[in-house]
Amino acid sequence: MNAYIQLTLSQLRFFVRNRQVLIFTLFMPLFFMIMLGSFLGKGNDIIVDGVVIDQDQSAESRVMVEALQANSILKLKPADDLDTSLEQLKHGDQKLVVVIQKNYGQAVGLKGADSSKASFLQVYYDQTNQQSAQIGLQTIGQVADGVSKQMSNYIPIVKIEPVGVQALQLRYIDFLVPGILAMMIMTNNLNGVSGQIASWRERGVLRRMQSTPLKASTFIAAQITARLVMNTAQALIVLLVGALIFGTQVNGSWWLLLLFVVMGTLTFMSIGFIIAGLAKTPESVGPISGLISFPLMFLGGVFFSVSSMPEFLQPIVKSIPITQLSTALRQIMNVGAGIGDLWQEGLMLAIWLVVSFIVATFTFKWE
Repeated sequence: MNAYIQLTLSQLRFFVRNRQVLIFTLFMPLFFMIMLGSFLGKGNDIIVDGVVIDQDQSAESRVMVEALQANSILKLKPADDLDTSLEQLKHGDQKLVVVIQKNYGQAVGLKGADSSKASFLQVYYDQTNQQSAQIGLQTIGQVADGVSKQMSNYIPIVKIEPVGVQALQLRYIDFLVPGILAMMIMTNNLNGVSGQIASWRERGVLRRMQSTPLKASTFIAAQITARLVMNTAQALIVLLVGALIFGTQVNGSWWLLLLFVVMGTLTFMSIGFIIAGLAKTPESVGPISGLISFPLMFLGGVFFSVSSMPEFLQPIVKSIPITQLSTALRQIMNVGAGIGDLWQEGLMLAIWLVVSFIVATFTFKWE
């Protein structure tokens, strides 16, 4: 126990004294968050993805579907199941769900004469993404108005009924802060662990440790503890800066947030040990870890929504650990999601953790 405590404290002192570690593990993520939050916080999406569900299947409803799909801002695909589409909306896979109700054709035929049978386009939107929602609602309103004018000699007969799915007024910075937190956890552990272990191996530090009564389990436990302490402290700093400068907040459970921080730390530590074991020299660690972490930084939903990426790429992106971590942190902070809502993200992270840990045990070398 004494060796474990001493190793943990020694590792923490190393983090504090190494200015480069502090700059790249804390100040760089904070810099990204402040710069992007300040300059892109008011940016809008050009394309709004979603689905359109035609429950009426009439000639009139097909005209509306064609008009919606012809719009250059909207990217609406046909769908049949409303429940499935709403689940995708809640998980951020869609931005809008447009429903043409069954009485649409009959109501359009009345041309607005009977207000009790007025036709509606139900537009479900995610209020955690207000920018896309406002653009989508405004565009759909314009399309509906154009169709109305064509059908009724410039008498509006098609009305829009917006339905908010998650009633939160959020900004881009609310999307960004959890992503920055996930990115920091990834880079701290994937890059940090692989570089440090490879350096210690070349300098003979690990070989000298192996020759002492020190157990490998004690060494690894101290590494894990020190990095968990560092990641938790840095996560709190990022959240504090976000709250003080941009007014962000954590709507969900702090304990659940901490659980995913721990799972993310352990997962990327294991991947870092794999890289350290495969790299032949410390000089080769940087390119290998950079080759892995740099693409994940931009593909894992850190800065931009996964749904805005090319469709063929989305299944791959959704399977990587940084995507699961950023999605879980974002849902906890912004929506207040519980463990029942995040079991899929937790399961995927757990699978990555177990598999990478097993691989790390076979690739790790003392010398």
